[in-house]
Formats: sequence, C-alpha cells, structure tokens
Amino acid sequence: MATRIRLRRVGRKGQAYFRIVVADSRSPRDGRFVATLGHYNPRANPALIQVDRDKALAWMAKGAMPTDTVRSLLKQAGVLGKRPA
Repeated sequence: MATRIRLRRVGRKGQAYFRIVVADSRSPRDGRFVATLGHYNPRANPALIQVDRDKALAWMAKGAMPTDTVRSLLKQAGVLGKRPA
C-alpha cells in the first residue's frame, strides 16, 4: 500500500480547516485514512499548524511520502530539516 501524508478537509463551506493524515494514495481526499498526524487552520491569523513530530517522522521512515503542500507545512512547523543523523 503506497501511503501519502496529505490534507483532509473538514469544516463547513467557507470555513476550511484541514487535518494532516496518512492515507492510501488511491483513496479520495476526504475518504479513509490510516492515522491523524495533526491539523492546519489557514483562517487563523497567523495560520495555525500543529503536528505530532514523532508520528510524522515515524511514518516518513516507513515510506509515507508527503504531498508538496504538506511538505511545506512540515517545514514551517519545524518537523523537516531536523532529521536525526
């Protein structure tokens, strides 16, 4: 199973809020997922990004690939760029 770390949209119309999840690459955007790693609220000022660093690094070690958007969010949250040697 090829897994991706990606955003899952929740919230009502016009009030977008996203969860950062690990999902099978073939499942739909808001479909089934394997694990929740955190959440992202772009409507807050400044945007709120909360990520469980240990879970995210563990999933990436297992082969889960983040999407481009999630990769930039993980960099902003300080998860990427600080991998242990």
